[in-house]
Amino acid sequence: MAPDGRRNLKLRIRLCAVLAVAVPLLWASPPARADDVLVFAAASLTDALNEIGQSFKAATGHGVRPSYAASSTLAKQIEQGAPAQIFISADLKWMDYLAERKLVIAGSRANLLGNALVLVAPADGKTGKVALGPQTDIAALAGEGRIATGNPDSVPVGLYFRQAMERAGQWPRVDPKIARTDSVRSALAFVERGEAALGVVYATDAAVSQKVTVIGTFPDGMHDPIVYPAALVAGQDSPASRAFLAFLGNSAATGIFVKYGFRVH
Repeated sequence: MAPDGRRNLKLRIRLCAVLAVAVPLLWASPPARADDVLVFAAASLTDALNEIGQSFKAATGHGVRPSYAASSTLAKQIEQGAPAQIFISADLKWMDYLAERKLVIAGSRANLLGNALVLVAPADGKTGKVALGPQTDIAALAGEGRIATGNPDSVPVGLYFRQAMERAGQWPRVDPKIARTDSVRSALAFVERGEAALGVVYATDAAVSQKVTVIGTFPDGMHDPIVYPAALVAGQDSPASRAFLAFLGNSAATGIFVKYGFRVH
């Protein structure tokens, strides 16, 4: 064999030896990839949960992928097979809805937070503060304008408001004035844009907006307590999702919830 041929053969042998070692190592040691946690959460949790997700990722390496909407919408999506791993509702009704269908893991369910129901108006408007109570004429306060809130037939914030108005005997007068929205954040946006004279949202939603002002807070006794339960979705849980659910109860997460105005249970 010519000298050049012998050199080329030696090079090929060395290359094959290198590949024989390297290729199995590439297959045996794929890049580590942390599991993301898909969380379906009530729209009112947007700001707080985004920040908590960042804190969780910094602590564990697991990302959080939140999907925000009305609790009613999210519960229906889970019922239809959406691959959520954790569900956080803004009321007990929609968590009960999934629990009755065995779509959440019963032992994982816990009540995380509370909130308050408030009446808001555009920040540049002239509506003054009101001491809300059963005798307050909400329909008269709205004048010719509309009252934006979540759909009272399904969206939790609207359900709480409807309950308050029914207990006060005002629902027949208020009902025709309601601008029904698909979530509490949509109701807030209506008031921010001046498309509604008043809005009924949670205190935490009003607190993150510069474009609305709180003109009154509904007394707790006018409606059932506002409770945010959380649970693992049946058949979708993972070590990362269980870790995130536990993380929601630690001091770092509760501090963030308190910062945004939630009541921690």
